[in-house]
Parts: sequence; C-alpha cells; structure tokens
Amino acid sequence: MSLIACVDVGSTWTKGVLVEADSGSLVGAASSPTTVTSDVMDGVDSVCRALASHGDVASTLVCSSAGGGLRVAVVGYEREVTAEAGHRVALSAGGRVVHVSAGPLSGDGVRELRAASPDVVLLVGGTDGGNSDVLRHNGSRLARAKVKAPVVVAGNADAASEVAAELAATGHRYVVTSNVLPRIGVIAPDAARGAIRGVFLEHVIGGKGLSRRGFADLVRAATPDAVLRGVEVLADVRGEDVLVVDIGGATTDVYSVLRPQGEDATIERDVAGTLWQERTVEADLGMRWNALGIVEAAARESLSLSDGAVSYAARVAVEIDHRASSEQEWEWEAELATVAAVVAVRRHGRPRAAGERPRPLADVGLVLGSGGVLRHGPASLQEIVLGAVAGDHGGGWTVPAAATRGVDTAYVLFACGLLAEAHPEAARALAATLARGLSG
Repeated sequence: MSLIACVDVGSTWTKGVLVEADSGSLVGAASSPTTVTSDVMDGVDSVCRALASHGDVASTLVCSSAGGGLRVAVVGYEREVTAEAGHRVALSAGGRVVHVSAGPLSGDGVRELRAASPDVVLLVGGTDGGNSDVLRHNGSRLARAKVKAPVVVAGNADAASEVAAELAATGHRYVVTSNVLPRIGVIAPDAARGAIRGVFLEHVIGGKGLSRRGFADLVRAATPDAVLRGVEVLADVRGEDVLVVDIGGATTDVYSVLRPQGEDATIERDVAGTLWQERTVEADLGMRWNALGIVEAAARESLSLSDGAVSYAARVAVEIDHRASSEQEWEWEAELATVAAVVAVRRHGRPRAAGERPRPLADVGLVLGSGGVLRHGPASLQEIVLGAVAGDHGGGWTVPAAATRGVDTAYVLFACGLLAEAHPEAARALAATLARGLSG
C-alpha cells in the first residue's frame, strides 16, 4: 500500500490528509498550528509525524498560502479587455491580485506597481495580430524599472519576443507564454496559469523566508491553485457544474467549474472571454479579520443582520482567535457566514462590465461549502448558508435551486488538486469519495 501525504500550509493552520495512492481512499488526517514565527517545517513535520502513524509515507505533496500567499500584479492594455482577462487568470492561478494597471505605464504607474510589492508581474496586452504598441511600451518600462518580481509575458504573440529581449537585456527574470486573450471573446488561461505556478515554485516560495529546511522543495502549488484544480477533478467525476464557496477568517473565495452547453459552447459571450474554471476572492468578507466588512457588505446588498450579529462581528474582528461556544454565538456565526457566502457568489456571478452577461450558474449541480465555520458548525448552519446561496435571486441570474448541497468536511479538495498531476487516478478516486458523502 503506497501512502501519499498531502499538506496545506495556511497562514494559521497546517492541515494534512493521508491518501492511499492506488484506491484514493482517505487513511488519516492531522493538523497543527502553522509555525511562521520559527520555521514552517516545524508545523509540517508535526502533521507528517501524525500522518505517518498510519503507515509508511511514500511521498509528501505540499501547497501553501503562508507568508501572504502569491501576490500578483497585472499590467494590461484596456481595463475591461486584456487587463480584466489577466486579472481573472491571475486569480485562477491562485494569486492574490494586489495591483492592476491598464494602458501605457507612466512613471507614477511604475511607482504604484512597486509599492504593491508583487511576487509576480503578469504582463498582458493586445490580441494576437492586434495592437502591440502598449505591450511593447509596458515591457520596455518594466525592463527599465526597479521591479524585482519575475515577469510572466502573456500578451500579443507578435511582440512577445521583443519584450523578452528587453527584459533579458536588463537582467530581469521572465517567462514568455501564450496570450491569455488570443482574440476578442476567447480567454486562454492554461499556459499563463502554468507559468505563474512555475514562477511561484522557482522564485517566490523560497524567497519568503518561511523555512531554512527544504520547504520550497516540497511545495507543488499555491493553495488556491490546488483547490481550483481539485474542483475541476470533482466536476469531472460528477459530470456536472460545481460551485464552491470557501468562507475563511480573512477572505471568502468562490470557485466555479462550468461546462459550456448550448449557445454558451459556441458564442463568445464577453470581450474578455468566459473563464470556465474561475476563482474570485472577496478580501473584505472574512469571519474574523474582515467580519466588519461583512456588516458593510450586508448594508450595500440590502441583506439583513441582527443587532446581535453586528455586535458579534465587531467583537470577533478584534478577538480573531475566538471560537463560537454557545447556541446564540453559532446563530450569529450563521448570519455572518450567510451574508459572506451570498455576497461573494453574487460578485462571482455578476457581469464584470456593462454589456456582459452574468456567469451562467443556473446549471450548477453541486454547491459545496468549505471553511472552518462550515466544517465545524452545526448541520443546521450548513443548510442555512448553502440554502441561501442556492436560492438567492439578488444576483441577477437564474439560481441553481435544484443543486445538491454539501460541505467538504474532511477538507480534501486541495488534496485532489495536489494529486491530479502525478496521481490522477488517486485524485479522481478521492473526489469520488467526497462525492459519495454528499446527499443527492
């Protein structure tokens, strides 16, 4: 029996699962506080020792969002076209987008870019055969700028080699990949996602000062990248569209993997294209650090919160280690989680620009919840939160009212993603195990 340890190193907790490679069965699980203040390998070792109590571990795969995760800046041409496409691709690659600029970079623009302290710069602009002036200009600006982050060039193919030559001449690290928007209405994320992942592994994770003991050699992906890949595997196993809502302490992330059907399969819906595997991040919606952001979002979206929930949000935003311990507190947790989930999915589904269509979520067959509040909360809380998401008509689109609803209580989606490349059958089997545990 070959056992594989899959470990997710988060900012607060390091969590791991042990998977049997041949069957994909879940053998064990463990967690430990993330040891950022000393060496993150201390926490990883603690989890791995606990997992090894179930048997000899053949290999260990790690994803990480510790140390602030992957910070990406996007430099594009038109804000609602290539810059928007680049923004979507950066998020789908597991990045936290810390800066977006559109049009020719100015001196002030370069200073704003540097101030954002990105780990990676995604340089896009122009469709293949289209305008290349802005991409050339921005590439030249970056080549002369004191920006230390590696540059992923994913714009107009006609100008890519020229931009690469300028970056090389000034000693900048760079990767050239295919255009994220080869033509209007067609978004091609895979090559850029792979390039960003490669830069993260080669240049970024080792430079965060998280460990002196080989941590970078173990990491295979940024955690959100692994989760999105896991959602893709789950959608394929179930043969249906899947929507995942991950409610965290600082952010609420939404992942959707959709299969284009009917006119969606042939019509180029929007100028920036439709990304059928997409992740969005709501940095103002979190159950602890950004609990007050939930209160503000509720007011903007005309969603109700009780006075008690508002007061509770103010309290836990300060007492970030607080855990609900009474029926009343769990009711307030449910109110806050419901608003966070509903608002995050509304934003995920809404058109990015005037004239575009909402994201086609009506055919979603599974709404899956994740995050501590859903994993550790009572079953009634899970149903309240996910039921509100599936039945919300405030987003402006047809809702997936008939979707199966469930929670990734064992926290295995990230492991499905980590296993997908080297152990695809184990990834599918683990996803199938998750699917069998859901009702419907």
